[in-house]
Amino acid sequence: MAEISEAIAMIKKAEDEADQLILDSEFKAKEMIDESKVNADNTIAKAKEEASEEAKKTVFDAEDKAKSEAKSIADDAEGNLNSLKSKAMQNVDEAASIIVKNIL
Repeated sequence: MAEISEAIAMIKKAEDEADQLILDSEFKAKEMIDESKVNADNTIAKAKEEASEEAKKTVFDAEDKAKSEAKSIADDAEGNLNSLKSKAMQNVDEAASIIVKNIL
């Protein structure tokens, strides 16, 4: 009978240890899940920040390129204007010369 009592006590002790192992495992699993959530949130926040910085850089680069192109277009336009002005002045001189010849 003592052997049966000892066996029952050993079974009870094993059940208690198994229950404790289950509780410990559930606690560790919850800790790991919580830590994973924090890490995921941090990773997402970092990715958003990096994407935002990259977007700003892209906008600034596009603005710089647009300013450069606008300056180039303005310089070309000014050159064309000066050329047209010069040609127009030649026509004025020619017209004045014709008018003077016709009057005299």
